[in-house]
Amino acid sequence: MSQNKIYDYAVDENMELFMLIKSADVRIAKNGNKFIAFMFTDSSGEISAKFWDASEDDIASFVPGKIVFVKGKREVYQGNPQVKIFKMRLATEQEPNNVNTFVKKAPVSVDEMEDEFNAALFEITNANWNRVVRYLLSEYHDQFFSYPAAKKNHHAFAGGLAFHTLSMLRLAHAIVKEYEDINAPLLYAGAILHDLGKVIELSGPVATQYTLAGNLIGHIVLIDEQIVKAADKLKIDFENEDMILLRHMILSHHGLLEYGSPVQPHLLEAEVLHQIDQLDASIQMLRGTLGHTEPGTFSERIFGMDGRNFYRPTGSKD
Repeated sequence: MSQNKIYDYAVDENMELFMLIKSADVRIAKNGNKFIAFMFTDSSGEISAKFWDASEDDIASFVPGKIVFVKGKREVYQGNPQVKIFKMRLATEQEPNNVNTFVKKAPVSVDEMEDEFNAALFEITNANWNRVVRYLLSEYHDQFFSYPAAKKNHHAFAGGLAFHTLSMLRLAHAIVKEYEDINAPLLYAGAILHDLGKVIELSGPVATQYTLAGNLIGHIVLIDEQIVKAADKLKIDFENEDMILLRHMILSHHGLLEYGSPVQPHLLEAEVLHQIDQLDASIQMLRGTLGHTEPGTFSERIFGMDGRNFYRPTGSKD
């Protein structure tokens, strides 16, 4: 039976493949019948689909985390890729059923990422920042290296959180070389901790959902709370300037109040952190989308980039 991946198929080509259900939202159609809005995924990416006239058995069976075999057709709807489902069923025990093989993973190994983070820790020469970063990385080690950085949009794959953080750390090193007046230890500490709250905000790398705390509090406030708790555990005065500066880095890294930051950046290093966060997230979204866009055509619209679509030049590499 076919084991092709989602983006092995061209637009308007019939598909037969196994996929993992990443999300399954039950909705009501205009005719009053229920349907399921799916997001399917495999190691090549993800794609949406609608399952019309869903029965209660369908709703109970086709849930996030399950592997399904789908016969359908790859289409484009309102500029976005989707599957038109012809037939669909759960995979059997004799068929591909290891969810880990359907989860897209970071392009860098955990060992390699760990080595770079460990080296960076020695560059955080402020003792208070160093102790807090080491403590929190140790506390959330396994989640940090396995969780995605988001449910969708940028770095939404296993290990995406650590990979996004590492990419930002690399950018931070390049910027520090260009601008010597930047407080490098503060920037590095902020980069490593900025999204660590996502290990509490998100449920994990498979069929990722927002937790209750993620929905009601959010990762920025969640990691700020953990910084305060870590300082208390380590007998560091969290009201001293060192800790206030570090907390400001985290609390302001989304840049604008309407994007979830309780405060805008008011430090040079905080502004740099915000900018490299935006840059890395944008590049990752573009790379993921352009990776399955045919040369000489425009991509689907990218929600996280103001709904814009992007052209892939004819001479671009695969």
